[in-house]
Amino acid sequence: MSRLDAVLVATLLSIAAGACTMTDPEAPHPSAPHTQLDPADPVAVMNLVNERFMAEWPSPGAEIGVKKREPSNTWTRAVYIEGLLALQDITGDQRLQDYALSWGESHAWGLHGGQSTRLADDQCAGQAYLELHARAPNVARIDAVAANVDAMVSSAAVDDWTWIDAIQMAMPVFARLGVLTNSPQTLEKMNALYTYTRDAAGGVGLYDRGQHLWFRDATFLPPHAAPNGEGCFWSRGNGWVYAGLARVLTFLPPGTPHRSEYQSDFVAMSEALLRARRADGFWNPSLRDPTQFGGKELTGTSLIVYGMAWGVRHGLLSRALYEPAVRASWRAMVKDAVHADGVLGFVQGTATGPSDGQPVAYDERPNYDDFGVGCFLLAGSEIMNLQAGSSQTSPGPDTVGR
Repeated sequence: MSRLDAVLVATLLSIAAGACTMTDPEAPHPSAPHTQLDPADPVAVMNLVNERFMAEWPSPGAEIGVKKREPSNTWTRAVYIEGLLALQDITGDQRLQDYALSWGESHAWGLHGGQSTRLADDQCAGQAYLELHARAPNVARIDAVAANVDAMVSSAAVDDWTWIDAIQMAMPVFARLGVLTNSPQTLEKMNALYTYTRDAAGGVGLYDRGQHLWFRDATFLPPHAAPNGEGCFWSRGNGWVYAGLARVLTFLPPGTPHRSEYQSDFVAMSEALLRARRADGFWNPSLRDPTQFGGKELTGTSLIVYGMAWGVRHGLLSRALYEPAVRASWRAMVKDAVHADGVLGFVQGTATGPSDGQPVAYDERPNYDDFGVGCFLLAGSEIMNLQAGSSQTSPGPDTVGR
């Protein structure tokens, strides 16, 4: 057994031991009006959460917003649609796909921010558009996002992704579209954008190669630190990167240039994230300082669980080391964060770091809850895939006549 494996095994054993001496992490929150939700039935749990959300938002194209109204093809709703389609892929419930189609049609398959946007958040909707095109080819669904990406490919700038959330918001769009259209230029542009974020943003890059974790943006680079003196690594920000890399690896066939780099970064992150896991199965908002707005946080936890389950299923992560942690975290998420009516607790609202979107608590509703539902559905769907024993090495490339 390698030294790293020994450390990870010790981590898992300490988690198990802690569960025996601390409050049972699978017990419901004291004030929680829980039903008897069964973590072993992810579909039932996800359906409960999703049906509550769809009942609250029966019109897919309706404007959303807290301080101001805005079109619903913004990133928060786009992440929800990603999770919705992952659930639909498992259940086959046509209503869910119809909801996503209605959402895309209501925006004429356009991007938030307009055709010329370079903002990764605005491009996030392209992930759903590409997925819906793959299910029933219709180039009208991807024309706008393809033209938008083509314009970026044609430009010289590579410094657009100055915050790590962008890796999940836009990188899978470039990956899938590049394979779909057989465009090496798109994949090279994607790599240039990613490499800038990792190695050059803020002068030194946002990826700490010693910690194998990412600073959210240049404002979090040293000398900025968490209260305990450690680097301030935001849970959800690292979850965005982690989930984004999993999605990119899904779309890139083996042998694609730079794929091995992304895979190496993903595996290194996995080891760091496993070490940062709380004894109760959640991850804190601040990964290296549990006292910095410490406590359970569902969105970062969901994205990390999604990535780890995906990594186990695809043979990139040790099943013996990671699967017990993934399953225990899912049980904790279901038992301690899902209300009886399907509302999710412990969701940090829109944020740039641990201190934003507070307080994060079981009974607190965030400013936007759509992306939290999306993250939860992504995690649950991947848990379901793992539970069903489904596995794959790499998907076949999409095809398109364009």
